[in-house]
Amino acid sequence: MALVGERDVVTVSGVDAATFLQGQLSADVAGLATGDSTWSLLLEPQGKVDAWLRVWRSEPDRFLLDVDAGWGDPVLTRLRRFLMRVEVALEAVRWSWVGLRGPDAATLAGHVDGAVLVAPVDWRGVAGADVLGPELAVSDKVSVLTPEAAEALRIRCGWPAMGRELDDTVIPAEAGTWLVENSVSFTKGCYTGQELVARVDSRGSNTPRRLRGVVIEAAPAPPAGAEVVHNGEVRGTLSSVAVTDDGTVVALSLLHRSIEDGEPIDLRWAGGSAVAIVRDLPMQEPLLPVPESSPVGPSGQGSG
Repeated sequence: MALVGERDVVTVSGVDAATFLQGQLSADVAGLATGDSTWSLLLEPQGKVDAWLRVWRSEPDRFLLDVDAGWGDPVLTRLRRFLMRVEVALEAVRWSWVGLRGPDAATLAGHVDGAVLVAPVDWRGVAGADVLGPELAVSDKVSVLTPEAAEALRIRCGWPAMGRELDDTVIPAEAGTWLVENSVSFTKGCYTGQELVARVDSRGSNTPRRLRGVVIEAAPAPPAGAEVVHNGEVRGTLSSVAVTDDGTVVALSLLHRSIEDGEPIDLRWAGGSAVAIVRDLPMQEPLLPVPESSPVGPSGQGSG
């Protein structure tokens, strides 16, 4: 199956490109071989998230940063703030993106024309490959998910999106230790925002809040921004909401760490309310608690 969309690609080139990015990104950019890629964080000096992106080394002095669509210009603005006395050129463009998911992703990649970049990806248990290029064409042999189904899959996997689960109010560990482990080098040396990341890691990444799944027990589906109420207190808001193929509503929210998996919560928004269940990420089946029932005997009646 495939998810189809767009991503922004920022080109960073010049004789100082590797040195410059090594001091700006959390990943070990200098250690990348030509053709390799890795996830990385671009942070504020205080350690909050400016962008979560993937960095590719296309040539020794040329790097491509791919980030969620609409975030290329903010990445450019952020990098230019620290562009001093270095020979580096920056440019942002919009590219097509095809996210192939499932065990046959490697085979399906051959049915996407126009690919410039291809990399394996693992959406927290859902393996696949990402294909990027200025203009991609997908063969009819590839089953393309609807936008709603694609969003529901992203939410169930707990894969954060820029502007929703990640922004400059969030520190990396709140999105999950898995994100930090896959995006940060703790041995490369200094980079902007390093101090907070290192301090939180040294304390066990036990942040006051963390990204959680939310499953709504009944319609209607709440909007993003709906308040999450636990024991009478507002503990967060929904950042992303989607409906699965079977009609179950799933969402993401940064919630206080005291709320445990399976706990009920209340949702409130203008003109509506609902009861929901908190789930750890990635969300596993069954999404909702299975009702208790008495054992059934051979006759079809309760054996009690």
